[in-house]
Amino acid sequence: MVAFSAENPTETKTAKMPDDVKAIIDKSCFGCHNNDSKNDKAKEKLNLSTFDTLTKNKMIAGLREIAEVVEENEMPPAKFLEKNPDKKLTDAEKLVLMNWANNEAKGLMK
Repeated sequence: MVAFSAENPTETKTAKMPDDVKAIIDKSCFGCHNNDSKNDKAKEKLNLSTFDTLTKNKMIAGLREIAEVVEENEMPPAKFLEKNPDKKLTDAEKLVLMNWANNEAKGLMK
């Protein structure tokens, strides 16, 4: 598992990313949401390369945002999928991402 950690002045929390989630993110998300992306808007909105440096509260908000945009079929965006249809999330992949993001956010709130 790849682990994301959240810095908090009083404690450190970690959001774990199971292999199935990592595979989905690598396939459909990381290309735009990383330090090396040319898509500045996507990188600014969510940078998975620096996710582990977020405070606990920002990490929770980021996880909730991931679940929301996946559920609302906003990510990956339709315009991007026109050129990259192989990046489209299946219903099963959407469910995996939403469940992971929601469960990690809840776990970080403890």
